[in-house]
Amino acid sequence: MGPNHNGVHEISDRFVHELVALDPIAGTHLGIPGGEEELTDYSPDGHRARAELARTSLAAVSAATPADDAEQVAQAVFAERVGLDLELHEIGADMAALNVIASPVQDLRQVFDLMPASTPDDWRTIARRLTAMPGAVAGLRAGLTEAAAQGNVAAARQVRKVAEQCRTWSGADGKSFFASMVARADVDDALRGELTDAAARAASAYADLADFLSGELLPKAPDKDAVGEERYRLWSRFFTGARLDLREAYEWGWQEFSSIEAEMKQVADRIRPGATLAEAAAALDADPRYQVHGQREFERWMQGLSDNALRELRGTHFEIPDRLMTLECLIAPPGGGVGAYYTGPTDDFSRPGRMWWSVPADREDFPTWREVSTVYHEGVPGHHLQVATSVHEAGRLNKFQRLVCFVSGHGEGWALYAERLMRELGYLEDDGNLLGMLNDQLFRAARVVVDIGMHLELEIPKGTGFHEGERWTPELGLEFMLSRTIQDPAHVRDEIDRYLGWPGQAPSYKLGERLWLAAREEARQRHGAAFDLKAFHRDALRMGAMGLDTLREQLARL
Repeated sequence: MGPNHNGVHEISDRFVHELVALDPIAGTHLGIPGGEEELTDYSPDGHRARAELARTSLAAVSAATPADDAEQVAQAVFAERVGLDLELHEIGADMAALNVIASPVQDLRQVFDLMPASTPDDWRTIARRLTAMPGAVAGLRAGLTEAAAQGNVAAARQVRKVAEQCRTWSGADGKSFFASMVARADVDDALRGELTDAAARAASAYADLADFLSGELLPKAPDKDAVGEERYRLWSRFFTGARLDLREAYEWGWQEFSSIEAEMKQVADRIRPGATLAEAAAALDADPRYQVHGQREFERWMQGLSDNALRELRGTHFEIPDRLMTLECLIAPPGGGVGAYYTGPTDDFSRPGRMWWSVPADREDFPTWREVSTVYHEGVPGHHLQVATSVHEAGRLNKFQRLVCFVSGHGEGWALYAERLMRELGYLEDDGNLLGMLNDQLFRAARVVVDIGMHLELEIPKGTGFHEGERWTPELGLEFMLSRTIQDPAHVRDEIDRYLGWPGQAPSYKLGERLWLAAREEARQRHGAAFDLKAFHRDALRMGAMGLDTLREQLARL
């Protein structure tokens, strides 16, 4: 192998292609062709093969001599991210992964949301991938079984909730997700029969998986949800890319929560003099100006708001290339957790960025005042602008940086910063929409407090007006979120399950936003009157994703 194959960018690109060969679901997410008929091997052998690829690639990247500043940054990004993947593998966290929002059980189902389904050939590919589902589920069961034998089992709460998700998708209470999906196919009778049979086998595999989780894994699962400080520190580094002082972050979270809560009370008083936050929220929920009826109408509403933001921000506050001007807004298939999420475009933008909104299947009424800032968070100037800009920067970033690397503290921190920025730019002057944005900010500050508090079982400080002196439990976490925020109760209950199964992820939003704001202020002070916010955003987004410690170093150069 010649020296031209040993550069940081070349090794990183090669890693992506070799990873996709071992993880076809990742390939679909990234839009890299090949393996569309296959599913990822979640058996012990599959996990070990991916860990070996990470180990050899990390050694190669670490040994490489960067050709320039860009490769030096790429080397640091790769070493930090892939190094953490290996740390998690060494403690068995990858094979034991099971939670309500982002684990192999969800990945195996959600991959079908991203597959083309327009032509008979598309549906043939879907049929073959569906046929692979029983084998993939068997591999997942084998991995979870081996992890359990090593003492690594998710908490009972996660096992029970994921079993419920599997039953929903299997059609235990109605039509399965897979049967509903293939019913949309416009194909001949022979292919329809193939699809129907494959969908039935996939649904049966998920029904069996639900039984396995409830019958075999649940008896081995610990009742305690808290992961403890040592495990939490590792997950916190994974989600933020920073070595945080967790107790300082917890104290800062309380300060931020109190500050936002005080401002919300002022806005609530303007909406309805003397009203509590809950009363102001109820008034807005009943106001026809903020109501959309029907899921299709809600889909059209968020598409319109997203399109408008793209048009108005382009050329004024951001440089937005043509290929980023398409962002699809969709209602997600039922069965998953409640909330909005984003999936990025393929490398050639043949599949655009998409904003998905997961709502209860029977929900028809949507108060838009709660959701305006979420559209900005998931779309523009939030995730879509950030992620799609990285994908667009093929001349600067390697494929690992553009397509694979996503650090929650960096990405979610930017998206939360984007919500605040839209207020600064005058898009949230309506008090109803402003209260919605502030509530999202309050919710993210509460996540810092509750997530760290529950997993480390910290004491609730005096002066907070909430069970002062007691130590956090999941029950207190739920009570706090229900009583001190004005989020939808069904959403809150899903959120508590999410925090407990995904330790360290929830605080990354606010902690990441904190760093973005500090870096912007530092750049403003360095440049004085010459500071250009549009240029700061352009240069920051073009660097691609990275951990917060690496980001702090890079932003200091802008």
